Amino acid sequence: MYIAQAYKSLYQPWRYLLGVVMVFIGTQLGSIPFVVAIFMKQSAEGGSMLELTDETDMLNILDSNSTFFFMLLGFAVGLLALFLWVKYVHKQSITSLTTSRKKIDWGRFWFGFLLIGVTTTVLTVMDYYGNPDDYVLQFDAELFAILAVIAVIFIPLQTSMEEYLFRGYLMQGIGVMSRNRWLPLLITSFVFGMLHYFNPEVDKLGNIVMVYYIGTGLFLGIITLMDEGMELALGFHAGNNLIAALLVTADWTVFKTNSVFVDVSEPAAGFDVLVPVLVIYPIFIAIMAFRYKWKNWSERLFGKVPPPPERDPLEFL
Repeated sequence: MYIAQAYKSLYQPWRYLLGVVMVFIGTQLGSIPFVVAIFMKQSAEGGSMLELTDETDMLNILDSNSTFFFMLLGFAVGLLALFLWVKYVHKQSITSLTTSRKKIDWGRFWFGFLLIGVTTTVLTVMDYYGNPDDYVLQFDAELFAILAVIAVIFIPLQTSMEEYLFRGYLMQGIGVMSRNRWLPLLITSFVFGMLHYFNPEVDKLGNIVMVYYIGTGLFLGIITLMDEGMELALGFHAGNNLIAALLVTADWTVFKTNSVFVDVSEPAAGFDVLVPVLVIYPIFIAIMAFRYKWKNWSERLFGKVPPPPERDPLEFL
């Protein structure tokens, strides 16, 4: 059982609470170079940090690729902080945090990656040919090459930080404390979604887009519990963000990149916002369930987590 992997480590509640704090501190430390770069740019142009009235102003100071790099750097530092905390404070291996299998199944990672990557690419190309006025080709070989290097290296670190924190660390921690599976599934999905509340997409589309974010967290949590490991979620999340960064950008998205296309259509929050959650994600779950022969749905999603095995109390000191 995936959640019960935490029993192989030190799993007192205080370790998880402090762990979340340490990850937050790590991401903030990783954001310092971004602030320094903005300060140096403003100073070189004779400006002042006080002239920046909001986050949008800060994101427009540096060129697109530099901003993209610095935005992802904080996630990379946060992931490192999480791994170090898990290893030295919880005494847990990264493998047992990732999966209930004896070793990480990279085949599952690549299946999740390709499933969303191919689907997104095909749907985007179809929409481009169906609605060509909605897109502007902005491909610049030099800028795109720099973007590709940054994205290939850092987006998997960004998405892995989110997956290891929510579908890994907190899923296991809340699971062993509550002794059930449904509570960590709901809590991690809701918190994951709400952390996207301040994304510019929410300002543009309205609060209905939160259904997509929370629904995505729920989808990733379901496939993690059903598959008894994070590999599918890790691959899916990395593929989704990587293709999105490289293929299409828009003025109102959180990642404004030197991608191949710019979406210039006027976004509207309608049923299309719910399509991934209500249609596409269930299809993906069905495909994964067929491929990996998932069974015992009720038990894996709503069953109890067994009590911890008897251990020497001195282990917890």
